Amino acid sequence: MKTTLVIMAAGIGSRYGKGIKQLDPVGPNGEIIMDYSIHDAIEAGFNKVVFIIRKSLEEDFKAVIGDRIAKICEPLGVEIGYAFQELDEVPEGITVPKDRTKPWGTGQAVLSCKGIVKEPFAVINADDYYGKSAFVKIHDYLVNYTPEKPGDFCMAGFILKNTLSENGGVTRGVCNVDENDFLTGVDETKDIKATADGATCEHGPIDLNRHVSMNLWGLTPELLDKLEDGFKEFFAAQNEESVLKEEYLLPMFIDELIKKGEATVKVLETTDRWFGVTYHEDHPFVVDSFRRLMEEGVYQADLYSDL
Repeated sequence: MKTTLVIMAAGIGSRYGKGIKQLDPVGPNGEIIMDYSIHDAIEAGFNKVVFIIRKSLEEDFKAVIGDRIAKICEPLGVEIGYAFQELDEVPEGITVPKDRTKPWGTGQAVLSCKGIVKEPFAVINADDYYGKSAFVKIHDYLVNYTPEKPGDFCMAGFILKNTLSENGGVTRGVCNVDENDFLTGVDETKDIKATADGATCEHGPIDLNRHVSMNLWGLTPELLDKLEDGFKEFFAAQNEESVLKEEYLLPMFIDELIKKGEATVKVLETTDRWFGVTYHEDHPFVVDSFRRLMEEGVYQADLYSDL
């Protein structure tokens, strides 16, 4: 069964500082974070990879990773594809305001895959390292996908304490989960920081053991049609000021589907430690983390040699 890994790599990362953070080397042979995610996804059984990028990034992206990954994937029978997230790529009937300067968020990013992704798929951020177990759990869930239930989704449920940065506050989708491990809602929570005795956020103290979404979702292709309808509703709800800055976010849209009874999301807990490059100061920690993972035998120095 074909399953696709969709990688959201269109963002430049304004908080990161200089350079395009998704393309910064972190491994011993110039590997970037995406390399490790692609390796882990192929190892778990995914056989198609789709990169979501901006047209302006295409040449650099292919030079740094795209062409190289295509050569690695060809003998493995893994297909490579591209989708493009652009400010003006919106559903018919929507007029982009002239003062809007950036694309519309992760919901629009995944919507750009319509017509390209036609099979169950996982979605990840380009600049996040998720660990191996999450890909295995998501893949195993997707291969048991039944067309009779197109709204049965899943997500990797990370533990909040395993997802914080030492270099500043982070935004996380804090999950509400029922007794059967189904998601009942996602609260987009900003400025989460570790403290001496726990963590705080924009609303006050927060439990370090809460499940959070790191945008690793297992989804069905039927979601893409729903995303298009949802984008139109999102746009219609904006005013002249909000339409210039608000984003159409995938977790918030899935939250709406859950509340409408149009989707279920199984939360697949992972205790792996997340790390990424939210801030420029995170980069040395990420490089050291991959070095330690190789010392522990999690990865080979020649990353793809064990596939």
